[in-house]
Amino acid sequence: MINEPLFGGKIGRTYQESTPHWPDPPSGVGQPNVITIILDDTGFSHLGCYGSTLATPNIDALAAGGLLYTNFHTTGLCSPSRAAIITGRNHHSVGTRGVSNWNTGYPNMRGGVSKNAATTPELLRSAGYATFAVGKWHLAPMIETSAGGPYANWPLQRGFDRYYGFLQGETDQFYLELTYDNHHIDPPKTPEQGYHVSEDIVDHSILWLRDLLSIRPDRPFYLYVAFGATHAPHQSPLQYRQKWRGAFDSGYDVIRQQWFERQLEKKIIPLNTTPSPRNPGVPPWDDLTENQKKFSARLQESFAAILEHTDHQIGKLMTFLAEQDKLDNTLILLLSDNGASREGGPYGVKDEFSFFNGKLEDIDYIVENNLDEIGGQYSHSNYPWGGAQAGNTPLRWYKQNTYGGGVRDPLIAHWPAGIQNPGEIRTQFCHAIDIAATVLDVTQTTFVQDNEGQKQIPLHGQSIVPTFNDSMAPPVRNSQYFEQIGHRGIYLNGWKATTYHEQGTPYEDDEWELFDLSKDFSECHNLATKYPDRLSEMVDTWWSIAKEMGVLPLDDRTIELFGVENLPATPHSGYSYKYLPPISHIPADACPTLGGRLWTLNATVGISKSDPSGVIYARGSHNVGHSFFIINGELVFDYNALGEHHQARSPISLVAGPHLLFAKFDREGQGGSLSVGVGTDTLTTVQIPTVIRMLGSMGMDLGRDGLSNVSLDYSGDFAFTDKIKEVTFEIRSRKSKKDLETIATIEMSRE
Repeated sequence: MINEPLFGGKIGRTYQESTPHWPDPPSGVGQPNVITIILDDTGFSHLGCYGSTLATPNIDALAAGGLLYTNFHTTGLCSPSRAAIITGRNHHSVGTRGVSNWNTGYPNMRGGVSKNAATTPELLRSAGYATFAVGKWHLAPMIETSAGGPYANWPLQRGFDRYYGFLQGETDQFYLELTYDNHHIDPPKTPEQGYHVSEDIVDHSILWLRDLLSIRPDRPFYLYVAFGATHAPHQSPLQYRQKWRGAFDSGYDVIRQQWFERQLEKKIIPLNTTPSPRNPGVPPWDDLTENQKKFSARLQESFAAILEHTDHQIGKLMTFLAEQDKLDNTLILLLSDNGASREGGPYGVKDEFSFFNGKLEDIDYIVENNLDEIGGQYSHSNYPWGGAQAGNTPLRWYKQNTYGGGVRDPLIAHWPAGIQNPGEIRTQFCHAIDIAATVLDVTQTTFVQDNEGQKQIPLHGQSIVPTFNDSMAPPVRNSQYFEQIGHRGIYLNGWKATTYHEQGTPYEDDEWELFDLSKDFSECHNLATKYPDRLSEMVDTWWSIAKEMGVLPLDDRTIELFGVENLPATPHSGYSYKYLPPISHIPADACPTLGGRLWTLNATVGISKSDPSGVIYARGSHNVGHSFFIINGELVFDYNALGEHHQARSPISLVAGPHLLFAKFDREGQGGSLSVGVGTDTLTTVQIPTVIRMLGSMGMDLGRDGLSNVSLDYSGDFAFTDKIKEVTFEIRSRKSKKDLETIATIEMSRE
């Protein structure tokens, strides 16, 4: 029996009587290469070529050598946009209506991309392409990102041959939970040695391309580059930050007007565009105190620095392609996943975790004592609402909203071999779902109706290739719906209807606004009362499409979605956790949920040395977290409360043999008490004045502190010098409403 049904040769008794046959080369051989570059939280006006005064020369060069789109749209949020980009389907239809941390029990929100929606790399790999992904993923349920898996939604299981980056939605740019293919690793260098994740992922991209071009230059490649930038924290090397000192002292109101005027000059926006009014809650610059102004300006400097640093990495990749004569026949699509973010609040933040834990930062103190830390490895900053609105010039609102500020974003297409008139602007409406169809079109890859036994959802997107060489080509689509956390919108034949939804209120109370986008780029002139019939028709169409695309049920919950406990088939199936060190680093969402709760930690250690030392358990980072360790003959639990270190510390003498070491936290109002001990004996107790509900975005290590040191008492990973046999956690209380609010706030900010 022949095990190749399509074998085209002849099988005889011997090879002399047989005819061999080799399959034809994969269909992708000889086709263009493709690179998708995704920027994070980069607003419509942030790039220099879109009107800003920020330094993006390499991105600007891509626009000058390609096409700049001014009518490109996304879903308004991270995971949904990324799902749309790599599948070509609407985000609700593939199970990612919101952040990948959620699983609501409905088909539109499962945390990962449906198997009925094959990804672009899956299809390209079948056609013979080498497929590589670096950077941010955030398309797997976060509770599935530990070494315990399952791995079904990790990049290598969704079409990529190689992966190097971070699986979560947000990362520290200097200290991060790094994943290489299917396993977690430590960063190759420290910040002091010059480490930055943007440099690292581009270096790995070039390494893989060198391997491919050296050994199999006949194979085309698809490279997916998803930067952590320009999502908060806005961190970059010092030389980039120093360059921007004083550049934004005029304030975000002046900057927004300057960028608006530059957009008019560059013809990014029509001459009749109305600058959007101040978003609700944005304080006028002139109303700020002097220290608030200094603080805001420094935060904007840090954003400018990380964007320029990112641009430099893109330039490094482009230089490599040019040196290898691969730039001309490589389609490069550079875009942002949504608009500028509002998570910095009205005044901005130096450390987001203070904000998330309900502690207001003292701006006067920061300005007078540690302003220069902003943008470096010891800050976790984000700019204020005014800075975000400037980044979305001339549009209204922000990321997460369905107005232009949330969903109208940069898109640049660069392909010298396929674009005849570079440097032009394209105004045709298009959407994130059109990216996959465009890639399949350029690579002449066939869309399959069945993939690995799974019947496929039809592509919702259309190729934008017809616009490459025809500025007057009709739009590839006449309609597109929007929905994000209850906010809704619809584009239909040049008109747009949209709402701002107040969480927890009836959807019937939402006010729909109507805009003629052909005359109102910035969505400032509401025509709802002038054309009520048109608006009614568009709202009806929205509901019809919503049913078709799996948008329903509408769900504006955030807090409740993080309150589910005892989830079966997850790390959180109960309230007890047992670990058998040594084990891999555990990402935050798979860790015991200790924040704000009563808990007991028991560690069984085997002592063979006379003076054991090292970390037993560490969770979090220098910003906030826990560390349980032995040092200089003392047992210590360091409760790092946003830089205030409360320590339960006691001398300890351990003879050879097994010992039970414990730490116990009891909640008392807004604070609590922390005890450490040996066996059944409590050695010491310390009062914790304010409980920490959110222990940061980093996970935990057992037997070491592998990333950013939680405690100031040691350096490096301070690995435990003896054996840790078992570590258990017992959660002795349930999450309060305040705990859930805190968790929801940070998770939404990490998109």
